[in-house]
Amino acid sequence: MTTSLKKGYLPPGLVSNLQDVLASRKAGSNGEEQSKSEESEGPSSSVEASSEIDSSKPVVLVTNGDGIEAPGLTVLVEGLVRDGRFNVHVCAPQLDKSVSGHSVTLGETLAVSTAEINGATAYEVSGTPADCVSLALSGALFSWSKPSLVISGINKGSSCGQHIFYSGAVAGAREALICGVPSLSISLNWKKDESRESDFKDAVDVCLPLIHAAIRDIEEDVFPRNFSLNIEVPTSPSTNKGFKITRCSLWRCVPSWQAVSANRHPAGHFMSKQQSLGIQLAQLSRDASAAGAARRLQTQRKSVEIETVAVAGRPDVQRETVKKFFRLEFLEKEQEATDEELDFRALENGFVAVTPLCLPLHVESEMHGAASEWLAAAITGDE
Repeated sequence: MTTSLKKGYLPPGLVSNLQDVLASRKAGSNGEEQSKSEESEGPSSSVEASSEIDSSKPVVLVTNGDGIEAPGLTVLVEGLVRDGRFNVHVCAPQLDKSVSGHSVTLGETLAVSTAEINGATAYEVSGTPADCVSLALSGALFSWSKPSLVISGINKGSSCGQHIFYSGAVAGAREALICGVPSLSISLNWKKDESRESDFKDAVDVCLPLIHAAIRDIEEDVFPRNFSLNIEVPTSPSTNKGFKITRCSLWRCVPSWQAVSANRHPAGHFMSKQQSLGIQLAQLSRDASAAGAARRLQTQRKSVEIETVAVAGRPDVQRETVKKFFRLEFLEKEQEATDEELDFRALENGFVAVTPLCLPLHVESEMHGAASEWLAAAITGDE
């Protein structure tokens, strides 16, 4: 039996089947779109949704300057988690940024990845400590709007004196202060051939009572808001002589710039074999590129004009680009200051030095007066 179809006519059974297929495809499409929508959500949404946050516990944000894999940060986070009084969140540099100062990354995209730290919600960022704190407090990464306290550390090495301007750990705490969040920076006075990684755990035990007190006073709104605290733990934390309020000294390691060669190992082993090889390969690449460019230029032009500098009584010489390589090292320097109230002196004497650091905008009245007198004299002298 044959069935003749009129133009534009479809059998009811076929229409019903087509409607079923279209309906199933629409449902599948909606499911895929929902799945894609869930996948496209930022990592903070998925991580924060999967981890239950106890709203009765204060949120503590941890960062550092040595990088997220540094033992100082790991031990600090483990200690805070084990203490059980805080919701611990981490946002720290992916790499070592211990002497990055308060630099920030502007106009470049930062990569943010989840990190595994037991008991904490953690992210590693391809930026500086200041970047990490700024991002964490922006509301773009975590579900909470503002932590109770930011702790930056534990730094491997002292951040006393003028090193507060170089220290990435101190910069992380300072960025929190700029954003209006109470903060602490913690450093261990690490000594080569003397310190051990177990000293970080002892440093955490030393600082926990101070962290508890800070959280308590923050919740009671009596914690000072116009400065952060820089905590310097002595080389042997377990035998410290107690806490001592100190003033920021002018102590500074001596900067030593060493000239290094691009094609040989520098004296004093200031460069690793890998670094030296990398520079040699880079130099070979530059030389090859320059030679190729010179050959192409000679084939295109028969004469080349060269800028020269004439020296009196001497023939003209060709100006060449000179490239040199240098490496900075900080050398320890013995300080003569004996004031026990200075941070480095208290630290060397075995105390836990606690130094309040304010923002530069908070100028002391004496400094303000001196600057005012100088400016008035300078303007008068120019007239």
